[in-house]
Amino acid sequence: MSLSFIPLGVGDAFSQKYYSSCYAVECEGHWLLVDCPHPIRKILSESGGLAGLKLDLSDFDGVVLTHLHGDHVSGLEGWAFFNTFMLKKRTQLLGHPEALEHLWSACLLAGMGNLMDSPEGPKATRQFEDYFDLTDLSFEHATSFGPFEIECRKTIHHVPTTALRIRAGGRCLGFSADTAWDPSLIEWLSAADLIVHETNYGIHTPYERLEALAPALQKKMRLVHYPDDFALEASVIEPLRQGQRVVV
Repeated sequence: MSLSFIPLGVGDAFSQKYYSSCYAVECEGHWLLVDCPHPIRKILSESGGLAGLKLDLSDFDGVVLTHLHGDHVSGLEGWAFFNTFMLKKRTQLLGHPEALEHLWSACLLAGMGNLMDSPEGPKATRQFEDYFDLTDLSFEHATSFGPFEIECRKTIHHVPTTALRIRAGGRCLGFSADTAWDPSLIEWLSAADLIVHETNYGIHTPYERLEALAPALQKKMRLVHYPDDFALEASVIEPLRQGQRVVV
């Protein structure tokens, strides 16, 4: 068994160069998506192709959402519609209740709450449960999903956001999600074999903070969510690239 992942996007919400940060995590032929920006099928096709794979929504067992900002969740409506109408199944969704509290009411209801079966109508009301099967993540214990064990904890961000530790195949992969500089989060993530950490301006983690970490920790860290002007070649911590398959 092995645990690997593909950075499908590595950019921030304002990027002109990259897709928004999201990841395809794989173990034993099971695929899990971490965050879901638009246009998710195009992202999967292009970044999966760079990794030598033909990835599509049908390949994924489920999707984990870290928080509700558009650059992390804007593709979920399209994913759920594709599953509902093309694959005839509900979307398997995972997330902490605090992070997903307003997902339906504030993000999805306006576009998904009413459907018409024909041009003549009538409209039929749909609920969250018509599209999704939800698995709650916990701050207290790991949650099993296929071969994956998923842990989460809060980060420092504008909206409720969760960092992740995903265990499978005897390895552990950590994701910081969006966060301001937080030494306690770094300590929590340090238990992982490989850490994917964001860096950016504003209420994000300054690169200079990560640059000052111990070399042993930097060695198992990779950078994402970086701005378009980030100096990739000058970074002492390896930046991830879209379509790069990484074995944990």
